Amino acid sequence: MKLLVTGGLGFIGSNFILRLLEQKDIEVVNIDAELYGSNHKNLSQVKDSDRYNFVKGNISNKNFMEEQISRCDAVVNFAAESHVDRSIDDANPFLISNIRGAFTILDIITKQKKRMIHISTDEVFGSLSDGTANEQSKFNPSSPYAATKAAAELLINSYFTTYESDVVITRCTNNFGPRQFVEKLIPKIIILANKNLKIPIYGEGKNIRDWIYVNNHCDAVEMALFNGKSGESYNISADNEIDNITIVKKILDIMDKSEDLIEFVEDRPGHDFRYSMNSKKISNELKWKLTTNFEEGLEKTIKWYLENPEILNNISQTVLNPTPWKSNQ
Repeated sequence: MKLLVTGGLGFIGSNFILRLLEQKDIEVVNIDAELYGSNHKNLSQVKDSDRYNFVKGNISNKNFMEEQISRCDAVVNFAAESHVDRSIDDANPFLISNIRGAFTILDIITKQKKRMIHISTDEVFGSLSDGTANEQSKFNPSSPYAATKAAAELLINSYFTTYESDVVITRCTNNFGPRQFVEKLIPKIIILANKNLKIPIYGEGKNIRDWIYVNNHCDAVEMALFNGKSGESYNISADNEIDNITIVKKILDIMDKSEDLIEFVEDRPGHDFRYSMNSKKISNELKWKLTTNFEEGLEKTIKWYLENPEILNNISQTVLNPTPWKSNQ
């Protein structure tokens, strides 16, 4: 099998490629536009593999993607603008990548009769004061980022209904682990704590997310690729809802750092209070289960960042801005 992975130089995509090449006799073509979240070092250990090939390109380029998809059997679409703060600052790149890019792939795989696994997010369901979302729950996105991901899902579902496209959607909760771009919460905390710098926490730090170690997510995507039913969506969660301030304190404790580093800052506009999904469907139908719990994953993640000092040292001030959505204000 020859698989095309988009956004494979990013956090989740690179971890997915590494696990796939390690566990399967499969060829992987990695399409990545080499934007701010991309890093070739994420895949340095497989760059010389005869089963791995990197091609620079943008998923919204129709002619380019037609050629690349024609050479592969299936597409796993990780490519996306994914940071909520950036979408608040400027939504346009999210419209291009998350909607136009996803549509370009969708239209091509339909015409070429290929399979597409589309990686979405729990944020399409918006903030839940109680209960938990299943695959049939209504969309209620709060941020421009989440709205673009919801729009892509609607397009994909319409293509399945109209054209019987071979498409599967996966939605995951907050990922963490090695290779995550440093603007995200957990690596940002690790880097600031390591430098004994103030750690900015939005509002009171009570916002709740369900955190999943990235390899658990990659396992679920692999199962959806090979065994997922066309036209279906699968929620991927860890049943591990934790508020942000607890995350910070856990990391500081593991790193033996003082909680005095914590600094509460202005809350983000439209900041969803709580995300929650259940993943009974993928567990029952595809037999997926967690293999790494939160505490084990957090220790592995901290260890990885501390053992890769070039990531800790080469950080721009923009990335570490305590209120990044204000960069153009």
